[in-house]
Amino acid sequence: MAQRPFFSSSLLPLLRSARRRFSSLSSNPQNDAELVSNILLHHHNPFHAMESSLQLHGITLSPDLLHHTLLRLKQNSKIALALFHYANSLPSPPLTSHAFHLLIDIVAKVRQYDVAWQLILQMDPPTSAAFLILIRRLIASGLTRQAVRAFDDIDTFVQTRPTSQDFIFLLDTLCKYGHVKLAAEVFNRRKHEYAADAKMYTVLVCGWCKIGRFDTAERFLEEMIQRGVEPNVVTYNVFLDGICRRASLHPEERFQRTIRDAQKVFDEMSSRGIEPDVTSFSIVLHVYSRAHKPELCLDRLKEMREKGICPTVATYTSVVKCLCSCGRLEEADELLGEMMRSGVTPSAATYNCFFKEYRGRKDAESALKLYRKMKEEGLFAPTVHTYNILVGMFLQLNRVEIVREIWDDMKESGEGPDLDSYTMLIHGLCEKQKWRDACQFFVEMIEKGLLPQKVTFETLYRGHTGDDQDVFLLLAYVLRLKARKRH
Repeated sequence: MAQRPFFSSSLLPLLRSARRRFSSLSSNPQNDAELVSNILLHHHNPFHAMESSLQLHGITLSPDLLHHTLLRLKQNSKIALALFHYANSLPSPPLTSHAFHLLIDIVAKVRQYDVAWQLILQMDPPTSAAFLILIRRLIASGLTRQAVRAFDDIDTFVQTRPTSQDFIFLLDTLCKYGHVKLAAEVFNRRKHEYAADAKMYTVLVCGWCKIGRFDTAERFLEEMIQRGVEPNVVTYNVFLDGICRRASLHPEERFQRTIRDAQKVFDEMSSRGIEPDVTSFSIVLHVYSRAHKPELCLDRLKEMREKGICPTVATYTSVVKCLCSCGRLEEADELLGEMMRSGVTPSAATYNCFFKEYRGRKDAESALKLYRKMKEEGLFAPTVHTYNILVGMFLQLNRVEIVREIWDDMKESGEGPDLDSYTMLIHGLCEKQKWRDACQFFVEMIEKGLLPQKVTFETLYRGHTGDDQDVFLLLAYVLRLKARKRH
């Protein structure tokens, strides 16, 4: 019986080409990594973990090539691990601490914590950075106690005591994932060991504000001052953002209360000799914008300029949004011009303010004029949110030819379409009884791996009143997909 070749005939030319390319050292490891990762992804045998990696015989793995290949395998932990084991089996393993760190992150992301620990122990010597990567993934999975124990193990395995920056990383990660109470407990137990500083307190103030515990955040701010740790502008901005970000601004009394609380923070900053910066003003401007107070927005913007503080794109966007939502489009357009003359480039979010107002007014011509001007002059790259606003608007106005133009632009840009785009388009086509077109986009959506909402399928099924052949074919297609997944 003839022995079956190890590689398929279609793969052999690719491998021979790869060997020729790698035998002469390439000056661009990123291109080489793309080739190697494609070989592994397209020809991996899940029943033989090392087989795909063995396909690399004849290819010289350098540290850079291994690193860039692992980056491309971040979503494929099994193949990445197989490649790493293959690299480790070479006479001169091209393994660096960066490669270890990257693979530890890849396997820990899919909760293979035992493998992550084995990799850390395999390092010679283990690094603090490897432990911090594991700690972040443990906290992200809710395994907070294990994360704190891993932090305590740094001293044993790395042979050096964790630094203050390492401790700040632990506190910050706990707070970012909502485990603020545990972060405060850890801080209170060890604040003398690590000499509590402004960064540590700022992280905790931010954490308490994030979960709406402003009274506790204020107590930490007071404790900070009592211990002789001087707050800085970042600390106050974090507290100010906590007060303003989630505040309810209606009715008027709540808005006034929020502004009074914000002013108290400004006053305290002033009493301690700390000048508010652009972030401080932007936070308050965002409150004015949410409350639809255009005059207050413009006054605050003027105050910033008088103090010599240059507004950022976020600052301008808050004011533009307020002016647009209040129907003052001419002033918003003037501010846009001033923004560009000041050297601040508008973002997609800035232009979206105009598109949303045009949508509310059903002003198709103005929206189309601005969109085409953006395309011709390359003013900015639209985001998928921009495209969705426009697709929804022109669908409502029954401008199907414009919808097609914008949809094609979105696909060409690579920004989308996403699940929201398809859902909105399909429902819009259903409302106009364009069942065949809706079915085609539904199938395209599934083929792209986007899972449709139940209501989308039900709308297609219930609403079809013409020839039922399309719906029958659609159902058959979906059932075939499900059968394929089962096998």
